[in-house]
Amino acid sequence: MIDKLEFFLVLARERHFGRAAEECGVTQPTLSAAIRQLEDQLGVILVNRGSRFQGLTPEGQRVLEWARRIVGDTRTMREEMRAARKGLSGHIRLAAIPTTLSMVPMITAPFQEKHPDVTFSVLSTTSLQILALLENLEIDAGLTYLENEPLGRVTSVPLQIEQYHLVTAAGTPLSDRKSVTWKEVSNIRLCLLTADMQNRRIINQHFAEAGAVASPTLESNSMIVLFSHVRTGRWASIMPYNVAKSFGFHEDIRLIPIVEPDVRHTVGLVATYREPFTPLVSALLHEARMLSERNVDQ
Repeated sequence: MIDKLEFFLVLARERHFGRAAEECGVTQPTLSAAIRQLEDQLGVILVNRGSRFQGLTPEGQRVLEWARRIVGDTRTMREEMRAARKGLSGHIRLAAIPTTLSMVPMITAPFQEKHPDVTFSVLSTTSLQILALLENLEIDAGLTYLENEPLGRVTSVPLQIEQYHLVTAAGTPLSDRKSVTWKEVSNIRLCLLTADMQNRRIINQHFAEAGAVASPTLESNSMIVLFSHVRTGRWASIMPYNVAKSFGFHEDIRLIPIVEPDVRHTVGLVATYREPFTPLVSALLHEARMLSERNVDQ
């Protein structure tokens, strides 16, 4: 049944029998047969079928919740047994919003030094997608905002406080100021993250609080793209101080605090709440808490 529940999870995520079969590494008839066997075992119809996938039935939605729980617990058990035999090893899947990508090595580097048999993959995505990936067991943890939008049932570790700065080249409007207001920033040529990013929603909110509207002439989901355009001198951007600092200071770049309002937001590590955690996630949360303590001490 575990294998069938794994198939069912992938089908619910992909919403297409062909793509789900490819993801599971089986043929479409094999996947379809496994889902029908699962329906027979449970005595309910899980999937609305026609010429193609038409969604889950109400019973299918309820089984999906159980499937996530059962498959998650099974993976935890397997990891615990592997750790008991071989020590901590395996693969950790992380997802991070763009403004937290520079923080990832602060966790992965010391973690892998302690546990050299653990490998990582890191995905850059939106805060909403991180929560969906956690729910579907597609990642082990994410780095995102902690208090601005609902997170659901997760375990979180605060890591850093974002303080917003105008990032602009020397000799451009406002570059000689010690601080600038959100209203002033709204009047210059900006490049910002795309609207699907929570960072952009936060920025839009603070512009609105200042009675202004941001009208960027360039948008991207990559902080590197934004910073590269700032360096041309034709655009300015708004970035958390720690993000801008991670690109390295240049004599031709200015970081200027934005005030009125002077705002800060907390970012941190989140993982789906469960007891017990897998050994890998438990060790990752421990590393994050150590980083959090170091940041507080600083």
